[in-house]
Parts: sequence; C-alpha cells; structure tokens
Amino acid sequence: MPSGHILVVDDEVSILSTLKTTLSIEGYGVDVADRVATGWERIQRGSYDLALFDVALPDGDGVGLLERARQEGHDMPVIMMSGHATIDAAIRATRLGATDFLEKPLSTDRLLVIIDNTLRLVRAEAEAQELRTRTGVGSELIGSSAAMDKLREQIARAARAKATVVIRGERGTGKELVARAIHRASPRAEGPLEKINCAAVPGELIESELFGHEAGAFTGATKQRRGKFERASGGTLFLDEVGDMPLAMQAKLLRVLQEQELERVGGNETIKIDVRVVAATNRNLEQAVQEDAFRADLYDRLNVLPLFLPPLRNRREDIPELARAFLLLACRNNDRPEMTLTDRAVSALSGYSFPGNVRELRNLIERLVILTPDDNIDESDVETSLGTALGARSTGLYRPGVPYKVMVEEAERSILEAAIAAHDGQMAATARALGLERSHLYKKCKSLGLRES
Repeated sequence: MPSGHILVVDDEVSILSTLKTTLSIEGYGVDVADRVATGWERIQRGSYDLALFDVALPDGDGVGLLERARQEGHDMPVIMMSGHATIDAAIRATRLGATDFLEKPLSTDRLLVIIDNTLRLVRAEAEAQELRTRTGVGSELIGSSAAMDKLREQIARAARAKATVVIRGERGTGKELVARAIHRASPRAEGPLEKINCAAVPGELIESELFGHEAGAFTGATKQRRGKFERASGGTLFLDEVGDMPLAMQAKLLRVLQEQELERVGGNETIKIDVRVVAATNRNLEQAVQEDAFRADLYDRLNVLPLFLPPLRNRREDIPELARAFLLLACRNNDRPEMTLTDRAVSALSGYSFPGNVRELRNLIERLVILTPDDNIDESDVETSLGTALGARSTGLYRPGVPYKVMVEEAERSILEAAIAAHDGQMAATARALGLERSHLYKKCKSLGLRES
C-alpha cells in the first residue's frame, strides 16, 4: 500500500474533502489548507513527501507559495492545480521545479498515478544517493575488498594532483567510472568533463573531434566547431581507448599536452587551453611501444600516474555486493517489484570468472530480472543465464566497428582464462593441455594483461 505524507492547499472545500478522503484511502497521510498563509504554516511545522498547490488562492497564489518553499530549502515535489491558469504561471511554476501541472476538474485516477510515479522516483533517487554515499568515491565503485579500498585511495590521491592519469584494465572493469570519480573529487569538479572514445572515431575525423575545425576546413565543415579540448577547458578530458589512437594523431596530441595550446583544423589561431587529461586503455601499452604502434614519448607523457583496475575474478568477494546493487537498479529500470537473490544464486555468481568483468555481471543481472518470472532469483536461474551467455560468447565474437586485432586479443584472453581456471591456476598443466611451451604461455598471458592470473 502506498505511504507518504501529502499537503493539499486549495480554497475549494469540495476538492479538499475529496482529495483528503481519496488519498487517505490509498494509504497516504494528508494535511489540508485553504489559504497560502495556512499552507506555509503547515510546511514550516511538518515534513511532507509531496504537495498539491492550487494556483489561485484567496490570499495569494500557489506559485508564490512554491517559490517561498524553495527559497526556504523545502524540496518536496510539488504538483500544481488550476482551473484557469495562464501559460506564464505554468512556465513560472516549471522553472521553480514543479513536477507537474494539472487542469481542473481533476481526474482522480490520473492524479493517483502521477503521485505514485513521483514518489517512486523520489525514493529511487534517495536510494541511489544512499548507495553513492555508502560506496564512497565514485557512484558505481562498489566493493569492500582490499583491492577496491586500495583503488579508492589511489583515486583520492590522483584527484588532488594535476598530472596526467592513465587508467589500465581489462574491458568492463569500470575505467570510465574511475575517470568520472577522479574528476568529481578534483579541484576541477565544477568544470566540464568531456570524453571521446579514440577507437570509435574514424582516423580522418579524430583531429577535428579533439581540436575542432574552422568553416570550410574540409567537405561538410559548414561552420566553425569547437573540439573536445576547447570544450573541456577548465575541466577534464577523458581519452578512452587511447591505445587505439592513430600514430599520426599521437604526435599532435603530444604537442597539445606539452604546450596546452592548439589550432583548429583549417585555422591558424593559437588557442590556449587549461585541460587535465585522464586516459584509459585495455591494451598493453609497453608492448605497443615496442611494436612501434604507440609513441614512446606520448606513453611517457601520459603514464605519469598509472592506475590499474583489478579484474572482477581477482576480487570475487565483491560480487555479492555488486550483484545486489545491480539488482536494485535493474528492478527500477525495468519496472519490476523488488526482487531478491538467494544465497545459492549468489554462490553461483561468485563461482563464475566473468571475463567481461563488472559490465558482464551488470548485464547478467538485468537479464535475470527480465527473464525470471518469480521475485526470487535462484541458482538454476543463474546457471541458465550463464549458459546462454557462454553460448553467445562462443558464437558472437565478431563486433562491427572493433578492430580485428582487438577481437583476436579478447578471444585469446577468454580462452586462456578458461584454460587456467580449468586447471586451478596450474600453469604447467595449462601449457600442456594447450600444447604450448610454458614460457610461451607466460609471455602470452603477460601480453594480454593476465599477469595477475
């Protein structure tokens, strides 16, 4: 049954009586007032989850009451009601944060739906804020393991510094979340956070995306455009998948990082910028430097503060906490009532290696929420979904837009992870099973970033 404390301010006795009765039957606590002054007294004395204000009142108007409430720090959602409201009043109320504007005569059924949806949203936002507060730096950096505690300490230190950061980790470990956490905890938090995926932008366009262009610089450049660096000035620029940036572009990026100035494509004006760069990659940059696929001087310039994100298999103790947090989000996003994971389901999740890391776990939980008919997710549900995921992975290796080399590396990494797990981490036995020299297996693991395995 719904719950919450609602204030209704209206000068029509019949409406006050009807709403008080209807909302009380629905399980809400209801206070009523027929004037602005009385409504303001109620607001000062009580704590309300939601309010309904009429626009036209004998001693003022509901929009003015809303404005006063906001000025005094009362942030409950407010729904405005009126039988003859002007457009100006509606605009003013919306700007002050009114969540809805209803015309009289009121539809009771519609009003109840709006109230229910509004209170659900408020509670969801409160739960999300509680989750952010409880998990510390970074809204989705969930986990109480020693590895996560260490990562949070590193993020806090990196945030206070001015140097460039490179976030290293496998796909799905949360590199963008860490970049956002660094920005939010830094002195630049009030500035913009811009991001670009260097692997997703075609090589011929990435310079324009980063530095901007002048009108007429190339076919299709019909007007001047500011690039990511300019838009990030005073804040942070997140270069995701920086290891996939074309070599020609790497030299230009290095110059901008060193000089903190740039020229737009097709322009000759030197533009000063003030940008902190946070980069991320799942590639082995040291090997890329040795293979002349990544500039050594750019590597040195970026790698001032390296952060290494642990794969989920190396912090399995965080899986129950992550799974329950993702379950809450998935239920909310898919309009499902609250669901639970049984202890056996959590155990089944904790026993899986998750080669796709936290992203794979989150997607798996959402799939379980959508496909599980009951409110309890059990071990059998998890095993069924894991079997589906494994089958999809074996046949869905090709991903349009992803370089062939990256897909091959991911496939090799998945094979080696499975083989090592099957032999309980015994590298000699794994090498024999794969028909490899043990030294070659070690080198392959290192090149794929599996050194901690």
